[in-house]
Amino acid sequence: MTVLDTLRPRLPSPVQELSDPRFARHGLRLVLKRDDLIHPEIVGNKWRKLAPNLAAAAGRTVVTFGGAYSNHLRATAAAGRLLGLPTVGVVRGQELADRPLNPSLARCAADGMRLHFVARSTYRDKADPAALARVLRAADAEDAYVVPEGGSNALAVRGCRALGEELAGQADVVAIACGTGGTLAGLAAGLSRDQRALGIPVLRGGFLTAETESLQHGAFGDRRGDWTLDDRFHCGGYARTTPELDTFADDFEQRHGVPVERLYVAKLLFGVVTLVEEGAFARGTTVAAVVTGRPFP
Repeated sequence: MTVLDTLRPRLPSPVQELSDPRFARHGLRLVLKRDDLIHPEIVGNKWRKLAPNLAAAAGRTVVTFGGAYSNHLRATAAAGRLLGLPTVGVVRGQELADRPLNPSLARCAADGMRLHFVARSTYRDKADPAALARVLRAADAEDAYVVPEGGSNALAVRGCRALGEELAGQADVVAIACGTGGTLAGLAAGLSRDQRALGIPVLRGGFLTAETESLQHGAFGDRRGDWTLDDRFHCGGYARTTPELDTFADDFEQRHGVPVERLYVAKLLFGVVTLVEEGAFARGTTVAAVVTGRPFP
């Protein structure tokens, strides 16, 4: 048993079929892959991406990166508390250092994460080795194990491959919300040849095709699986929403009794329902939507 096994993750995560007339009238089935139920504090794809990186850290301090509302920072902080592992969160926005912590960053701090705020220009350069070294020196974490923003690296992508493997025979199309592309990269690699993955980016910019391909090359040596992206449902960018999206998410919760996280899951489900109404899926198709997180707080 590994240290991570002591946290008792619920794997494989459950698959839940929903009865939804928006799908039924098009001859489709909807199932949810409930990765939000893997662990009460290290939720969903965060578990799948963090677990191999935490094992690789081997007890060293973990440094990672995120914005002021980062789910990844919260999950890393929670894992650090549960495993007795020091964590440092490098937060985008030096101007935030003198302001009261928002609920997301307050949770990180309460879980023992040391927050290090950096200028946005510094944050943009974090992939440059020299810039990263300066950040680590300034954070007094030069010997730390570094996990990239969103947790997406080759280890994380290989960890997410199990998500696709768990869905073998369960769906024809598997849809997932995307931030950095790591979960999609692993998911697509784990699906069988007769399945395809659909990514719904929650950030604008149209950069995720190249990022996802790069992550697959780093993890597997080449592009893997049948996957595409639909960039229409980001609602203006990360952590942004619209009245239409909020109304949709409230309605989905009332219909199905499933809590809908707004930053990722709401955009995913809204995108999938829109595609259904556009006739994007052939009759007889089973669509799986991966629920990667829960509402916070």
